[in-house]
Amino acid sequence: MHQENGFKPMDEKMKERLATLASMPDSEIDTSDIKEWTDEDFAQARPFHEIYKPKKEQITTRIDADILVWLKSHGKGYQTLLNDLLRKEMIEELQGSA
Repeated sequence: MHQENGFKPMDEKMKERLATLASMPDSEIDTSDIKEWTDEDFAQARPFHEIYKPKKEQITTRIDADILVWLKSHGKGYQTLLNDLLRKEMIEELQGSA
C-alpha cells in the first residue's frame, strides 16, 4: 500500500493500543488531560480542509485529448479541477474500504 507523505505506517503495538481503546466504553476512557472546548474555541474552529494543504508534486502524465478539452472548458484552474476530481475518487475509495 502506498504511504501518504507525512504519515508513518502504524506498527503492531499501536494497532493493539487503538483496538483496546476502541473496545472500551467511553466512560472508562480517561480524558482528564484534555481541555474542554469553550464556545469561543468552537467559534474559532475551522474545517480541516481549510487548514490542510497537501504538498504538491509536479508530474508529467498523459490523458485523453477529449478529457483535457473538457477540463479546460471549465475555465482557468483545470489542473485544480483535475486534482479535486482525483481527490474525490480517492476519498470515496478509502471510505469504501474502511
